[in-house]
Amino acid sequence: MAHLQAHAVKQITEIVNRYKDEKTPLMMILESIQSEYGYIPLEVQELVSELTGIPVAEIYGVVTFYSFFSLTPKGKYVIGVCLGTACYVKGSQLVMDKFSELLHIKAGQTTEDGLFTLDALRCIGACGIAPAISINGTVYPKVDPGKVKGIIDSYRKLEEEAK
Repeated sequence: MAHLQAHAVKQITEIVNRYKDEKTPLMMILESIQSEYGYIPLEVQELVSELTGIPVAEIYGVVTFYSFFSLTPKGKYVIGVCLGTACYVKGSQLVMDKFSELLHIKAGQTTEDGLFTLDALRCIGACGIAPAISINGTVYPKVDPGKVKGIIDSYRKLEEEAK
């Protein structure tokens, strides 16, 4: 916990206290922390353990089991490529490979500029429009490798316009 700043400890303590009367508060606590900070590093898990009495191993198990929790910071735009059966059969691995090639990262990694994170997803429930990807919750249907550069460029353009 020595790595956490005082204001972060205070804020995390407030989050934990918000759910103190819940029968099983861990998921709510972790979801609130993830929403606030974008990830849940080990130092934060240790603090949550100290405040709740829940073993760090149990907290770590939850954080690593659920794909919406992260141990590391994510990019501004999180690209989720569905690799579920329907999407995979229709070429989503080629889409994943193209994102990886153009962004110079592998699944689970974030670009050096912090703009993009590439995630492999099991299924996003969009089988009828396979292969599908999602970027920060926006679903893109029938994506093929030829569309990947344009998608990346559109988000880079958004960033340039915002400056």
